[in-house]
Amino acid sequence: MTRGQFHKMHGLGNDFVIIDARGPELSESLTMSLAKASAIANRHSGIGCDQLIILRPSNKADVRMQIYNADGGEVEACGNATRCVVKLLGDGTSIETEGGLLSGQVTDEGAIVDMGQPRFEWDAIPLSYAMDTLHMPVGWEDLQDPAAVNVGNPHAIFFLEDSDAVELDRLGPMIEVDPLFPERVNVNVAHIKDGDIYLRVWERGVGLTRACGTGACATAVAAIKRGLVQSPVKVHLPGGTLTLSWQQGGAIMMQGPTTYVFSGETDWSDFE
Repeated sequence: MTRGQFHKMHGLGNDFVIIDARGPELSESLTMSLAKASAIANRHSGIGCDQLIILRPSNKADVRMQIYNADGGEVEACGNATRCVVKLLGDGTSIETEGGLLSGQVTDEGAIVDMGQPRFEWDAIPLSYAMDTLHMPVGWEDLQDPAAVNVGNPHAIFFLEDSDAVELDRLGPMIEVDPLFPERVNVNVAHIKDGDIYLRVWERGVGLTRACGTGACATAVAAIKRGLVQSPVKVHLPGGTLTLSWQQGGAIMMQGPTTYVFSGETDWSDFE
């Protein structure tokens, strides 16, 4: 048996099962497959979450964070999960991810995290062929002129008059798997009001989500680059609000709340 504790946390309703597998017993025995991660994330027969987070030993940072979406696929970065891990482990925690090294500080409401520098090169997104990533000459129905930003994972951002009017549950999955995006893509639709950003996100491997930290980062950066807003900027998502700061050539700083929901213990072999 592989028994172990887990933590249930969320950031703005984007929820996580967090397993601390840094101890020698779990670190060696807790292996993860697409089917197993998906079974744990299942809200009917598993524990239930948008993302499964596994914390492992790291030679580069305090902890290495593995991130699995609800469909079981492993992804490179998750901003809301990063805040939750910093809140869980404490001030100054450094985190190794597939998307780069991250760090953060605990605040009264949650955490502020350094999400690293965004990438704009077409092959860093990645896209299937070269093009301008600030104003991409592509579109899907009424969604036109997106920007593309990699913030550890790939995002396409559409700025509209009214992002709430978009059928994101229909267009999101279509754009996510378009051949233009060889690693699939997160789809963000946003509008600007009184200097703030209002955002909805279709997250690859998850679907519509109440909040996406990396989506907020990517959208804020694209809006700042286009001259639509100034830093710092508030990003309002269905689950709540994040504050993003970024200057050209620098790292993205993201501040927002976290919530500890409960802890539990289970036998991970039950999810094989």
